[in-house]
Amino acid sequence: MSGTVEHEDDAELRWLDEQEKAAWTGLISLVLLLPGKLESPLRQEHGLTLFEYLVLSHLSEAPQRKLRMGELAFLASGSLSRLSNVTKRCERRGWVLRTPDPADGRYTLAELTDAGFDIVHLAAPTHLRAVRRIVLDSLNTTDQKALARIAQKLRIIPDDFG
Repeated sequence: MSGTVEHEDDAELRWLDEQEKAAWTGLISLVLLLPGKLESPLRQEHGLTLFEYLVLSHLSEAPQRKLRMGELAFLASGSLSRLSNVTKRCERRGWVLRTPDPADGRYTLAELTDAGFDIVHLAAPTHLRAVRRIVLDSLNTTDQKALARIAQKLRIIPDDFG
């Protein structure tokens, strides 16, 4: 056996060059490492996961502290299934209410309660300190603009990729 694996589509497969490999390995390392680093202080100080914090935070910034579940899932970068599980947990803790959308009953609204607003208000400084320490403080303004531009570009994932 030669140690190489032949694939039918190898002729069309574009392997990563050194620059692409450096970009990809840097990105995937960051994607895997960053959530845990940002979540740790939220869990320790407030008993929140990062996703719970993002959900509550987006609701706190929404008009009347309400959003349709689909929009909230997009803003928090999660699936509807994951959001549904998290909002159920938050509802049990008294932080969120889920109600049918009066404008269109096919949709569900998530609404931040006063207790939910209080917890996100308490957790915000913890999250902000972590974001600054872990991400923003090591980047100058040019780097921050480039990061925002690249993140926006990469967030638009074609529908045929999950």
